Amino acid sequence: MKQNYLLIVLSALMLLVNCKGDESVIDEPGQNIPQNGKVEGQVFAKNGTKPVGGALIFTIDKDNRVYHTYSDNDGKFTLTTPEGNTTLHIQTGNGKNFRTEIPVTVKKNETITVAASDTKLNQVAKMAYVKGSYDEIETIITGLGYTVTEISYQDLKNLNKISEYDILFLNCGSRSYTQTGTPSPSNDSDVYNNLSAFVTNGGSIYSSDWASAYLVGGNSNTTDCNAPGGFINDNLLCLKSIGSAGTYTNCSVSNTSLATALGFNTLDITYDIGAWEKIQNYDSTFWDVLVQKDNEPLMIRSGHYTNPNAPQIPVGTSLNNNYITICHQTSNGNSITMTISQNAWSAHQAHGDTSGPCTGNSNSGNIYYTTFHNHASGNIGKAGLILEYVILNL
Repeated sequence: MKQNYLLIVLSALMLLVNCKGDESVIDEPGQNIPQNGKVEGQVFAKNGTKPVGGALIFTIDKDNRVYHTYSDNDGKFTLTTPEGNTTLHIQTGNGKNFRTEIPVTVKKNETITVAASDTKLNQVAKMAYVKGSYDEIETIITGLGYTVTEISYQDLKNLNKISEYDILFLNCGSRSYTQTGTPSPSNDSDVYNNLSAFVTNGGSIYSSDWASAYLVGGNSNTTDCNAPGGFINDNLLCLKSIGSAGTYTNCSVSNTSLATALGFNTLDITYDIGAWEKIQNYDSTFWDVLVQKDNEPLMIRSGHYTNPNAPQIPVGTSLNNNYITICHQTSNGNSITMTISQNAWSAHQAHGDTSGPCTGNSNSGNIYYTTFHNHASGNIGKAGLILEYVILNL
């Protein structure tokens, strides 16, 4: 009897080990679960040298069960998944903008290694940036091996133009850089209305430092709370350009997923010029704080913006037309945002999954804002790794 009991315990332990990274098998004991094998590899950006941490790696079996894991801060992963022919999905963010799909054959009780040449994250999104005076996010994007198109401030006044893109990068100083001979930005309602419609319809925005004026108003920058202009309500975010040049030491990466993907949870951030935008107050139900110094937010994110009065327009690349972003419900009560083929949606819906991301508004894009940026001297240290994460997770 004692031997039988030990056998049962050992069998249970083996099941738990085999299901590491899986999340729905043990909830469906009536299913005929095939034997498992493993897939391992390392996720890279398109340049083939930058490891990508925090990427979601998953497979889906014939019964639409999902087996998943995440890459560590070195981009490495090991996924336990049923034997047979399947597709290995690699995604960052919600999978709309960067994703790769690899056919693999999993063998029982064996581990196969996917070649690094196959695990590079492909760019699905179309990305654009507005040139700035103190910031060059485009250099980080191209350094990762991706393509981004320069547009002008005047292009922001054309909704049809910006709706061609999935992501807009608004560099610090881009308003003062492009404003010669144009109306005062604080009164430029076309830009604000278009950015509002862009995000409402699924486009994502990254802005840094003085580019807060696109969000909450101001001219070349935001000098005070309740500045005229912007498309985000003043009660949601207040900034003032009162920061001093110098280094913030021991800043905290307060978001667990971000810290895990980066492999560190503290860093020093150098502000090479003064009058940078300090966040005075913010609505914590609207913004997530990702990086902070004590109680001062330095990097925030929101997926909650929507304007019910904005025009409904298609935004982004046609490559997403046959894909849908869903919230997959796991057996342990957690949820995962992933992008899958539209053809597979009905089966996932039958499993209890829902349309749209697991957090934020289902149709809206993300807004990332950092008080720091890729400043002219280029000596940004670990902040550069954070900006790489932002690019891949918009």
